[in-house]
Amino acid sequence: MVTAAHDLPRNRDALISMLAQNAQHIAAQQQQIETLQSRVAFFEEQFRLLKHKQFGPSSETTVAQALLFNEAELAQDSEPAEQSDAEASAATTPVAEHTRQKRGRKGLPDTLPTERIEYTLPVEEQICPCCNGPLHAMSTECREELEFIPARIKRIEHVRHVYGCRECERSAEQATIVTAPAPKPPIAKSYASANLLAHIIAAKFVYGLPLYRLESQFELLGVSLPRSMSSQWLIRSTGLFESLYGRLRYHLCRRSVLHADETTVQVLREPGREAQTKSFMWLYRSADADGPPIVLYDYQTGRGGEYPRTFLSGFRGYLHVDGYAGYEGMTHITLAGCFAHARREFHDAIQALPKDKRQVIGKAHQGLAFCNRLFEIERKMTRRETPPTPEERRIERERDSRPVLDEFHAWLGAMQPIVVPKSALGKAVGYCLNQWEKLSHFMEDGRLEIDNNRAERSIKPFVIGRKAWMFANTPSGARASAVLYSLVETAKENGLDPAAWLAHLLREIPNLPAETDEALDALMPWKYAGATAAEGATAE
Repeated sequence: MVTAAHDLPRNRDALISMLAQNAQHIAAQQQQIETLQSRVAFFEEQFRLLKHKQFGPSSETTVAQALLFNEAELAQDSEPAEQSDAEASAATTPVAEHTRQKRGRKGLPDTLPTERIEYTLPVEEQICPCCNGPLHAMSTECREELEFIPARIKRIEHVRHVYGCRECERSAEQATIVTAPAPKPPIAKSYASANLLAHIIAAKFVYGLPLYRLESQFELLGVSLPRSMSSQWLIRSTGLFESLYGRLRYHLCRRSVLHADETTVQVLREPGREAQTKSFMWLYRSADADGPPIVLYDYQTGRGGEYPRTFLSGFRGYLHVDGYAGYEGMTHITLAGCFAHARREFHDAIQALPKDKRQVIGKAHQGLAFCNRLFEIERKMTRRETPPTPEERRIERERDSRPVLDEFHAWLGAMQPIVVPKSALGKAVGYCLNQWEKLSHFMEDGRLEIDNNRAERSIKPFVIGRKAWMFANTPSGARASAVLYSLVETAKENGLDPAAWLAHLLREIPNLPAETDEALDALMPWKYAGATAAEGATAE
């Protein structure tokens, strides 16, 4: 507001007071402008980040990662001269020597059944056209083809013969009747065989095929198999697997290192809840070097911490998780953080920058470089012909990773006071500092991993399948999905054909005298794999 000269006060003190008020008004306006500018910068940052997540590549490869080979030179050209030695070292990431692998078509596996067709000349044509001398077999030429045998549908009639005694029919008060024994079907009063049920389960939970497409597939084979019937079969077959699922959970909770993650699932007809309400599919799986792999899903209506506490009630050890607070507060469990999530925060901070600034090595690139250095140390250990033992891995981490961790933590402490907390970089720095204790736990035990990617890889099949079938109709269907996904993914992790193992279970479980722990343990995938290998060796 401009004041005319004739409106100025004549009194000196009043003039000074007016000038002071104007200065305060200007300062307040300047503060408001700075606040609005920071808000605009924040919204622009969020817009760029959301735009990248929606339209950009899903890979977390960044410009800084692509330029690691000349990162030191790039940093020297782009950073100010007063950059500290710590910042310069943080922006430099050592890269292992690259070894080019030979390209070529992968041959067919030797385990495939082979049919040999030989082409020879007739005896009358085995004569030399030049001298009329006899020809002899000099060599052979072999060409391989991969033959596909389409699926066939056939009807199997199980006929049980009933026997009676003529003598007892004539003289005895009660006639003797004996029926020939026959195996029990997977589902009573149904024409679903073990192989058919296994095929339906594998089609939906391995290949992500919706039931209506499976219905069309069977129609082309001349069989009417409505999707409602397939859905009922899936739910009823789940009842056969409940005891086995519980036994797998028992073995899982006896491990010392686990991974956990969760994702959303929509259930339309859940009592007392709207159809749009989100439910959750929890994932728990074993570590790499802690016995045969086990992958289990657990359907729950919420995301509260009571669900993992209940599921892992018998577990004692390390649990790999992300930054979700729902895993806190579990007794006898030490939470190990995920550096992949920490790295992702810095990657998002780079993507939130204006496009012309993403190639300039800045603070977000320095944070990303620290994470890359830690991951590179882990990759060097896994690339060896002979992987290190857990104790060797712990010693090497203490030698190589500890200095990087200490340097990274000091850099985070220096960045915290100077970054805007709500900015993408501020969130990355805050995430690492808040999760630092969990992030550092991988140094304690060589069996621990630097990230929770193992759980994310295991939950991905469910996420991909969800894109095909989108939702579950009822809670029983969601529960069936959890059990069947558990069996399918556990079979895959143990190197089995899920359909073959499921067919084996569907034949064996209905005919068990009793579902004892010993009987269920004999059906575990690692036992089935061993039995199959032994049978193959005997046959050879």
